Amino acid sequence: MKDHPQRWPHRPPHLFIPNTMYMVTASTIYKQHFFKAADRLVLCCEALLEVTAAYGWELQAWAAFSNHYHFIAQSPEDASTLKPMIQRLHSQTARAVNRLDGVSGRQVWFQYWDTCLRTDQSYYARLNYVHNNAVKHRLVQAAEQYPYCSAGWFTSNADIALREQVKAATPHSTEPHDDFTPAEG
Repeated sequence: MKDHPQRWPHRPPHLFIPNTMYMVTASTIYKQHFFKAADRLVLCCEALLEVTAAYGWELQAWAAFSNHYHFIAQSPEDASTLKPMIQRLHSQTARAVNRLDGVSGRQVWFQYWDTCLRTDQSYYARLNYVHNNAVKHRLVQAAEQYPYCSAGWFTSNADIALREQVKAATPHSTEPHDDFTPAEG
């Protein structure tokens, strides 16, 4: 970790620390359910995988819903690429959804929130949170049943010790704000 992380002038300030874990949450405008159908959720997941790879962000966990998403990723050496990466993701998915709905220029995304995860406990708690978000929203009974997130892969492929650490991680007061109500599919 650098002694003086790069900052983006924002309130609260955004920290850009190379090779650090970040959690990002984004919401659609007015929490509208633009991604309610399965094909739209697939579109959102595929775009997230594509865009994070293009910017050198290593995805650790993700979950996409009808009106929001969460992801955790490790930043590249230039962590300040977060903003243009999110702008590209939002632009690409908004254009695609607008094309599907036969409209142009409609705003789809409202904004995003990012958190720099600087402790192992925070990282494990957020992994747990992202993977279990579909359960929280009562879309599935077990996280690995939700096809639009990484929980199934994590359950099948992650080292058992890591799975146990994540499972045991307790949410804390800095848990992400999430008052979304995804549409039932």
